[in-house]
Amino acid sequence: MCKALIIGAGGVGTVVTQKIAANPVFTDVMLASRTKSKCDAVAAAIGGNRVKTAEVDADNVPQLCELFRSFKPDIVVNVALPYQDLTIMDACLECGCNYLDTANYEPKDEAHFEYSWQWAYQDRFKAAGLTAILGCGFDPGVTAIFTAYAAKHHFDEIHYLDIVDCNAGNHGMAFATNFNPEINIREVTQKGRYFENGQWVVTEPHEIHRPLNYPGIGERESYVIYHEELESLVKNYPTIRRARFWMTFGQEYLTHLRVIQNIGMARIDPIIYNGVEIVPIQFLKAVLPDPKSLGANYHGQTSIGCRIKGLKDGKERTYYIYNNCDHEQAFKETGTQAVSFTTGVPAALGASMWAKGLWRGAGVFNVEEFDPDPFLAELGEQGLPWHELFDVNLEV
Repeated sequence: MCKALIIGAGGVGTVVTQKIAANPVFTDVMLASRTKSKCDAVAAAIGGNRVKTAEVDADNVPQLCELFRSFKPDIVVNVALPYQDLTIMDACLECGCNYLDTANYEPKDEAHFEYSWQWAYQDRFKAAGLTAILGCGFDPGVTAIFTAYAAKHHFDEIHYLDIVDCNAGNHGMAFATNFNPEINIREVTQKGRYFENGQWVVTEPHEIHRPLNYPGIGERESYVIYHEELESLVKNYPTIRRARFWMTFGQEYLTHLRVIQNIGMARIDPIIYNGVEIVPIQFLKAVLPDPKSLGANYHGQTSIGCRIKGLKDGKERTYYIYNNCDHEQAFKETGTQAVSFTTGVPAALGASMWAKGLWRGAGVFNVEEFDPDPFLAELGEQGLPWHELFDVNLEV
């Protein structure tokens, strides 16, 4: 049996806590964040005194260690901000806790995403005999597990990988982000980047785009952006010749995004306003709708999957594996919208894979390095059924 500590009480943390609390493999569950009242609300909704709560500053290693030593978790599930990955990993090492997150570390003062900072912890986690599981959301996360499943069962060599992410939902707001606005806007406004023939190709933001068809949704304009799972997947599957990540954006969203950038509200460097230092994008976050509040009026579906081309038994094969998630169903089950649901469910399931002894090892691992079969065997039962299409037109 396993004690789990979840850090972060936003939409994703809400889903993770609900799913972990409902899983009998976890004997004790705690939810902690900078704002304890948010944790208390989540715990009260679950009921039965199942979830303990605590206040913690995830930027503060001594404070984290004080909490870890008090609660003694077996695994820490980090769904706080990506800036806080390293401090939480440091605390896990100091206190002998295993670790899982949903997004790679990024420095607070630079919109830059790569795994090097966390991969650098490999020797320390290995020496401590602890497991660190990186990127166990949906993308990154399930998309990498889909790729591992394809490599295990359907391909001898994967040559072309296109991860496609469509949110065809409508929340009725003029402009809102589906997860933390500060992270979301930094992610989608950076330069595009994809892997081809052994090197990274850099593009201007949203430079490459085309309409793609998504099951049950139809055609949506899709844009090549950089996403962190590409970095680990091309490392772990060296036969890949090209790997790209596509995401859909509506024209109204892109127009708002351009305005935000043009007027300087996407800046991540501090400015002085009325004698007070503020970061524009953090101020913008404060005035935009809380992503957790969007679920009540969200309609439509997300569709996320992998379109793969490669060889099996010397013959070319195409393969499309995907999940569609309904915003209204996600809200009915967890009180959150589908983007939080699709990230939180895999994080909770990944923690249970560790708790059951199915995903373990000493060191730092990306999720595709584990056996995909037991994870995917349970994913549908947890609310994210997946589907396969063989020998179809991938459109990419």
